[in-house]
Amino acid sequence: MKNSFTTKKFPAVRKASVDLLNAASRKNMIHAFAEADITDVRRAIRNVRKSSGGYLSLIGYIQFCAAKAVGKQKQIQAYRDFRNRLVIFDDVDISTTIERKIGGTSEVLPTIIRCANRKSMFEISGEIKDAKEREIDGSEVFKSIKTYLAIPGFIRRFAFRLLDRSPKLMKKKAGTIMVTSANAGSSGMLWGVPVASHTLNITIGGIKKKPVKKGDSIEEREFLCLTVSVDHDIVDGAPAARFIRRFLRVIETEIKNYKL
Repeated sequence: MKNSFTTKKFPAVRKASVDLLNAASRKNMIHAFAEADITDVRRAIRNVRKSSGGYLSLIGYIQFCAAKAVGKQKQIQAYRDFRNRLVIFDDVDISTTIERKIGGTSEVLPTIIRCANRKSMFEISGEIKDAKEREIDGSEVFKSIKTYLAIPGFIRRFAFRLLDRSPKLMKKKAGTIMVTSANAGSSGMLWGVPVASHTLNITIGGIKKKPVKKGDSIEEREFLCLTVSVDHDIVDGAPAARFIRRFLRVIETEIKNYKL
């Protein structure tokens, strides 16, 4: 019986992803699995959509909360340079991923939300929406990728090693933290474990409904699965745990500061 198969060209943009994953696999990462109660958050998002009071997405809100939490604990996004110093940035530039069509196939492309700690949840949500709709060739990161892919493979891999010890270049080309998703917003308990590229990486997973006791009654609440990954060479377990507690608290309480 003859084998049946088709072939297609390996997408050029995937070469950058392979180089990134090879470089990231050398990091000593620790991963923590957490859950955030987003019942009130999702209710607020639905209210915004009904009232046309602006555009707000769950991923945009989570990125807003991540930037706010990092702004209170900036060392969580520190990077080590060639002189063995920690460079700690004031601004939070979020690298995130967006699925786009390239040549008839879906590819995940990065985009960077600059100075996210100085933007509102609506501004961040709007930037993500615009990135999804923008022409791919016009995006900041895609222009860099095209230039990068023109370089021979062995030089590209060496460049990633340099990037890991060049904090200012890292910030410019890849942001200061990564927030990505593993089927974000899907129904069911799901966590992702990334091959993490930044000092702080947050992976958004699925949403699980669970009964929670509220006073004398039982209430069904929605919980978002989150994976928080940090570079253990730079961040110890105790400050990582403090960040996770702060991050979850911001997610669950910040929405109450807005009349949505």
